[in-house]
Amino acid sequence: MRRLISAFLTIWLAATLAFFALRLLPGDALEAQLSQSGASLSVIQQRRTAQGLTDSIWVQYLHFITNLAQGDLGYSLLQSQSVLEMVSQRLQPTATLALCALIIASISGVALGIVGVFHLGWGISTSARLLTTLALSMPVYWSGTLAILIFSGVLNNLPVHLASNINNLVMPAAVLGFHTAGAIAQITASNLRQVLHSDFIRTAHAKGLPKRIIIRRHILRVGLLPTISIISLQAGFLLSGTVIVESIFVRPGIGRLLFDSVLQQDYPVVQGIAILVAAIYVALNTLAEGLYMIVDPRVNM
Repeated sequence: MRRLISAFLTIWLAATLAFFALRLLPGDALEAQLSQSGASLSVIQQRRTAQGLTDSIWVQYLHFITNLAQGDLGYSLLQSQSVLEMVSQRLQPTATLALCALIIASISGVALGIVGVFHLGWGISTSARLLTTLALSMPVYWSGTLAILIFSGVLNNLPVHLASNINNLVMPAAVLGFHTAGAIAQITASNLRQVLHSDFIRTAHAKGLPKRIIIRRHILRVGLLPTISIISLQAGFLLSGTVIVESIFVRPGIGRLLFDSVLQQDYPVVQGIAILVAAIYVALNTLAEGLYMIVDPRVNM
């Protein structure tokens, strides 16, 4: 019950912040669109009244929360289409991209973290730490643009358009997964270093256990447990990364829809996406807590 209440409060807070923050922005989406089409002030006022934009902000907020409780995210100001319908149409490409990027990030992030801690050969650990630093410091728009220039412009190898083709998913997923892997690798390496200096590891060495047994059964088994939590957190952050990646690679998805809606000040759509991201983030965090308890029953959540 405590987790359920916390989840609802998180979603409500995200929705409330999005509602008031968007209404503090200057400009009016309806006025800008209708003015360009030559509509008169009376027509613009009628549209604003029909959309409820002439009501006080607290009345608008009450209607927004009431509709949200009924599962209604409202309608787009510019397309007169249900926000829920618009989001559902863009959900599949974004979910596919995020899932592929998460798989790449989880495997490469854990591998980089492990290799960066243990000395596996000359230059290997140094290279792993260098890649982790690059993943954390390099902006995603820069690496995305660089990947397009190298693979599509110079090598003419991978296409960057037509999201229905599996080849067109490789580059965006790799770019997004690379940046997400940096945080996973950093946390993994930090946990493993902490375990390396634990008393039970020194005891295992004192007993004469082989090094590979100590690493596999003791260090990795304990040190990789917190990685479950960081992977779930990065899964939530992936949705924000899709905004840039989908814009760079011209992919249809929620990130591209959010970017266009912000530019057009279509705040019902922005509110709906913010609520969706908050709900997914809460669900993933709850799932990670459950998995953590299953893997290590000693943890009391």
